[in-house]
Amino acid sequence: MRHSPTLAAVLLPALAACGGGDTPGADTAGREQRPGTRLLAAGADTLQDKPPIDAISTYLDGFHFQSGDMDTQMEAHHYCSVLNEDVIQCVIHDGNVAGARIIGLEYVIDERLFAALPEAEKDLWHSHVFEVKSGQLVAPGLPGAAERALMEKLVRTYGKTWHTWHGGSDQALPLGVPQLMMGFTADGQADETMVVARDERLGVDSRERREARRDIEAPPIAPGADAWQQGRVVQLADPTGQHGGAQAADAETRSHATGGPQAD
Repeated sequence: MRHSPTLAAVLLPALAACGGGDTPGADTAGREQRPGTRLLAAGADTLQDKPPIDAISTYLDGFHFQSGDMDTQMEAHHYCSVLNEDVIQCVIHDGNVAGARIIGLEYVIDERLFAALPEAEKDLWHSHVFEVKSGQLVAPGLPGAAERALMEKLVRTYGKTWHTWHGGSDQALPLGVPQLMMGFTADGQADETMVVARDERLGVDSRERREARRDIEAPPIAPGADAWQQGRVVQLADPTGQHGGAQAADAETRSHATGGPQAD
């Protein structure tokens, strides 16, 4: 009997591999660091322990769209740590360089834990089946066998993602309220130009990965996930007008009224 590798065994070597091409983050408001500030940061880095940061083991790159507004799409650089065999937590950046901005968080749980969630809670979570099978979710720098083992795990997981700083815009500061994000579930949803640009920059090929993952078993998506496809669009209304939050709130109202998600 063949035993599947544990999440830790799959993920821990990931950051030791090359991460592919650089993706700089967007510009941020504020002045350039003064020498004194740099010195303080260097001293703190040397003297202070940072166990939660040290636990980050894996770099994943994929795409999100704003719940209620599929036109608002962006690339998301995930830096993840394994809490246990069934739970992963990721800090999301708008790039993969030192100055990249933190734009959100994603919590990833396995199918067993997802099935036990309250029904209303499930509306906040998205599946990862298409992200894996399409080749759009990648682990840059991992050898093929290691990435495949990782994807065989992730295909059976669900994610809850909140963005606090819209990395796909020109915002120089994190404005507005957090926004719930979702993952793509079918061909034709993600902007192909965005995917191709990512592939070229990171030196990956989504189409080749799609073909290589053809025989990864695609489990049935659990009821309650990807709720937007059943017309249950969940989003925080944003009184500041940032992130399209007001439009998303309107989309939620229309979805409940019509029985299906509406496109603007």
